[in-house]
Amino acid sequence: MPSKVERKDVFWYIVLRLIVVTSILVAAVIILLSGAASVPMGPIFSLLLAIYVLSAAYFLFYALGKRYAVQAYVQVIFDLFLITAFVYISGGIATSTYFLYVFAVIAASLVISGSAAYLVASLSAILFGLLVDGQYFGIIPYFSPEQAVVLSLGEILFNMFIAWGTFFVIAFMMNYLAGNLKKTREALRQAQKELIIKERLAEAGRISATLAHEIRNPLAAISGSVQVLKGELALKDEQKELMDIVLKESSRVSQSLDQFLDFAYPVKPVFSRIDLAELLDETLKMLRGSGELDGSIALEGNFRDVHVAFIGNGGQFKQVYWNLIKNAIKAMPAGGTLRIEFLEEKGRLKLLFSDTGTGMTDEDKAHLFEPFYSGFESGRGLGMAGVRRIMDDYDGTIEVNSELNKGTEILLTLPLRRSRRRFEEHYGNDSYHRR
Repeated sequence: MPSKVERKDVFWYIVLRLIVVTSILVAAVIILLSGAASVPMGPIFSLLLAIYVLSAAYFLFYALGKRYAVQAYVQVIFDLFLITAFVYISGGIATSTYFLYVFAVIAASLVISGSAAYLVASLSAILFGLLVDGQYFGIIPYFSPEQAVVLSLGEILFNMFIAWGTFFVIAFMMNYLAGNLKKTREALRQAQKELIIKERLAEAGRISATLAHEIRNPLAAISGSVQVLKGELALKDEQKELMDIVLKESSRVSQSLDQFLDFAYPVKPVFSRIDLAELLDETLKMLRGSGELDGSIALEGNFRDVHVAFIGNGGQFKQVYWNLIKNAIKAMPAGGTLRIEFLEEKGRLKLLFSDTGTGMTDEDKAHLFEPFYSGFESGRGLGMAGVRRIMDDYDGTIEVNSELNKGTEILLTLPLRRSRRRFEEHYGNDSYHRR
């Protein structure tokens, strides 16, 4: 069974089923009134009434139950038997009413799954084949004697293969269309998510500007005053410690303001030839110097042994490295392994950051790039939003694979050709060769 059948799909299956049955009923009434009926209409009306009764039962189960996958399968299977009965009553081998099986195949594809469509197509072929073979070999009598026809084996096989081919072609086409529809829906959801993130980034920019003007100048005055007082006054150890805390917290708030300003007024980057591996090494040295990257975290990967030429802005990539490595450090408070790899594949550069830390929940992954959302208690929720913005500047992509308590893997992919084109747009073709 499929992992999930939507409630609304089951509802629309019942409704569309009623529409099809009603259309057949109207056609039957018109045939009856015109006097052109070539088949007994009484059994057909009885069969249509039975379908209406079943539809009422389906609506009841739909309203009361929650096992929609089971109900969808039951409806499709019952419909196959009802269609077979309708084909038998209307003439069996001599009619083209077998096209009704197509509706069951379509319903299975749209409501249940692609594999269910092939299953229903197979069951339709079996039921129709048994009916045709039974009538041809005299095992199943015609519903009425006047329906009996004499067809050669070749004609029988031709009709059967046409019917079977129709069933499976419809199943294939529905799977193809359903797959495209699913991709379109996913793309639309992703686009909506992207729009929300961009709107929040814009809001973050507006907030950043306000905070910068309202806080930065008073904060600088406070920090400067405390530094002067610390140097001029004879302070006790406890008082010095308190002043150190004030300076430290002032610095932390100032760093937050700098991050806010990156959103409010992003500086147009200056592109040049850079070595991404060297920039990574510089970032690691800064983190070691600050004490944040200590001996409890083992570094692995090929980043020490390669030179990665790129056209871009070194400051931007240092910011990317800083945020990704700091997140990995926070995710491994008791230590662990951080692997960093540079890979080149089909004109694309890939940067892999993999840690053995705490991993992320589904909620954390869903909001990873949203500003002001952080999975860490001390986080401000701006680091990954900044990484995302920088990757967008380079037409790059970010893939995140993470499991709770099993670590996180982040893969950055950058197109190499566009890095050279970006450089030439800023400095001209000759500049690229001179530098």
